[in-house]
Amino acid sequence: MFDEPFARGQSLLHAVDPRFRLVAAFALAVGLAVLRHAGAACLGLGFAALALVLSRPPAGAVLRRLAVNVFIAFLWLTVPLTMPGQALAAWGPFTFSREGLMLAFLVTLKSNAIVMFFLALVATMDSPTIGYALDRLRFPSKLVFLFLFTYRYLHVIAEEWRKLHVAARLRGFVPRTDRHTYRTLGNMIGMVFVHSFDRSARVYEAMILRGFSGRFRSVTAFRATARDAAFAAAASGCLLCLMAADWYMELYRG
Repeated sequence: MFDEPFARGQSLLHAVDPRFRLVAAFALAVGLAVLRHAGAACLGLGFAALALVLSRPPAGAVLRRLAVNVFIAFLWLTVPLTMPGQALAAWGPFTFSREGLMLAFLVTLKSNAIVMFFLALVATMDSPTIGYALDRLRFPSKLVFLFLFTYRYLHVIAEEWRKLHVAARLRGFVPRTDRHTYRTLGNMIGMVFVHSFDRSARVYEAMILRGFSGRFRSVTAFRATARDAAFAAAASGCLLCLMAADWYMELYRG
């Protein structure tokens, strides 16, 4: 199974109803995504950092997840050079624009805030709980099935690939950039798909024999409490503060 270090904890956020956390995470992510000003995005980043601290995550895991900034670094290298606007510096045909710099800064703030909110609110649940919460929120059943089965059997497929790779190595296979290597890897990938299809057929037949009617039954019962209502109020307040701050800055600039 996959390692889920954020799901192991006893913080205040871990105790909140998963349905409330999912709705709050998506609502805050959408709210952050439409912000137009860096000041409001800074406020959102502060709220996200506070939520992440309240979830008491392992520091090492947080740093690994925030490696998304490696990809954002490419924006800092390209956007200021390609976006027209007030020139801050120029090197031959390349112009470093102020508008491009501000856009890269805004994207950095918003992306980090969204990642932190999801780490604090969604990653603190294990994958089956997320699936059951999506089902309680009336998400399409096929989408929930796809999510749960992907989580359940992705590691099985990875184990099948590992077995094939070990078997190939025992037979003297050494990957190279030649036709034999490409043919061998293609056969191995094909065998993974064939074995996965066979397993899916066996699993489907086993579920039918056990009376599967198209809906998962979970022993976990979600019940909203006063704590969940307080969390919903706090999340709504954060979202309203972000929208109000962005609107104020747009009005002030105008």
